[in-house]
Amino acid sequence: MASQYAESGDARGTFLGHPKGLFVLFFAEMWERFSYYGMRALLIFYLTKHWLFSDGDAGVIYGAYTALVYITPVLGGYLADRYLGQRKAVAFGAILLTFGHFLMGFEGNGGSDAVALNMFWLALAFIIVGSGFLKANISVIVGQLYPRTDVRRDPAYTIFYMGINLGAFLGSLLCGYLGEVYGWSYGFGAAGVGMLLGLIVFVWGKPLLVGRGEAPGPLSKTKEWSLYAVGLLAVVVCWWMVQNQEVVGTLLGIFGGILVLGVVLYSVVKLPPHERDRILAALFLIFVSIVFWALFEQAGNSLNLFTDRDVDRMGIPASMFQSLNAAYIFLLAPLFAGLWTALGKRGKEPSAPFKFGLGVIQVGLGFLVLVWGANAAGMENAVPVIFIFLIYLLHTTGELCLSPVGLSAMNRLAPSHMASLIMGVWFFASATGNFAAGLISRAAGGDGLEGAEAGKELVLGVYNTVGWYAVGIGIAVLVVSPFIKKLMHLDTLRDASDELTGSSEAGLEAQEAGVHPQNSPRA
Repeated sequence: MASQYAESGDARGTFLGHPKGLFVLFFAEMWERFSYYGMRALLIFYLTKHWLFSDGDAGVIYGAYTALVYITPVLGGYLADRYLGQRKAVAFGAILLTFGHFLMGFEGNGGSDAVALNMFWLALAFIIVGSGFLKANISVIVGQLYPRTDVRRDPAYTIFYMGINLGAFLGSLLCGYLGEVYGWSYGFGAAGVGMLLGLIVFVWGKPLLVGRGEAPGPLSKTKEWSLYAVGLLAVVVCWWMVQNQEVVGTLLGIFGGILVLGVVLYSVVKLPPHERDRILAALFLIFVSIVFWALFEQAGNSLNLFTDRDVDRMGIPASMFQSLNAAYIFLLAPLFAGLWTALGKRGKEPSAPFKFGLGVIQVGLGFLVLVWGANAAGMENAVPVIFIFLIYLLHTTGELCLSPVGLSAMNRLAPSHMASLIMGVWFFASATGNFAAGLISRAAGGDGLEGAEAGKELVLGVYNTVGWYAVGIGIAVLVVSPFIKKLMHLDTLRDASDELTGSSEAGLEAQEAGVHPQNSPRA
């Protein structure tokens, strides 16, 4: 055990029983999520109210932007795995994000201001590529601080997850309030300050990472700077793509197919049987997550517009309701932890695939509850705000069953040499879900409809349809979950160092690959 702790980065001392590097990652990611969710809370309103895009066009732009945010981790993860290492990739991503968020503060005159609009597209491109270098890799560094079977690993993801949601909560509240009440540049500027703080914390805390996340081999300055140039080239590509949203959909179809096929072929040809089966189980979870994110990500898109126009908000800016998700996680994560622990002691804890099914069912039920509440209030009346609280509640309980479960499963099921790549594939699935969310939002946008009531009826009709589809898909996942659980081969999972003890081996099945719902960060 002593050698295990030494390998996990305790040489610099611990805080609350964990390597101090964990708290560097906690604060860096907290500020990154502050900036991302603060900007996200305002984006759909910025598109419709400042740039005067229609609801349908704004929804697709929003979907393409968020999709690209989740595509680029494939590039960032690959370059980190092969060349840069996770630490330098995260630092580079943080620099790009800081620049992009500050660039968002230059709003121009809106509408027909072509120069300012191109500045806006460029800001989105910097944020997209910066997220690609940071998102997959900072989660991987958390895992690198501990051996794969270290008993502190799951609580570490709990702490990291709390940092994410603290940033999301504060960013949605502060940036949303400043942006809607005082002006767009104030809200986006606050997001930029948050990201700058995250960069400072990460650079300052480098010694506390005790060599984790470094380049896998010798890296010359010339080669390193050429890799950064690749990142800047990606900014140019994303600047063009975010303006041509249909290309993003085509890219998702083609590249997604190639990526999944490549992972499957590599697993079949190169990996031993149990590792191959784990990759197949991971891919199943990845495909299920697409359905979840397509519905969940209506939050910053069509649901944000619905809250602004059709809900009795009692004077509260609509963007501030984006903080409900993070607030619920703070309240509910300990309850879920206690529930899984109690069930685990009785040998009745649901498997990771079963939890995925529960998550998809709950996200569907959230929309069905909102539709019921709107119908009960009457089409001519504003929807009582309690139903917004309820939909976010159900979506959050669904998220707690799926998102942290999935991220922890990706980190544990993937062989060490594929860790960032598989995490990138997970984020690629989120990209597909986000783009699908944009298409759902366009369908709910009702461009060309006359009258607020007609638009409201269309939105609710779309929500009713996708809600029932999600419930049906979730039930199907519950049915096949025992087979997927067998593919995970938890009883034969080993650390790369082969330090797995007999007692920890026996506990793996009960831990369900460490995927307690509060134990790892959401996307």
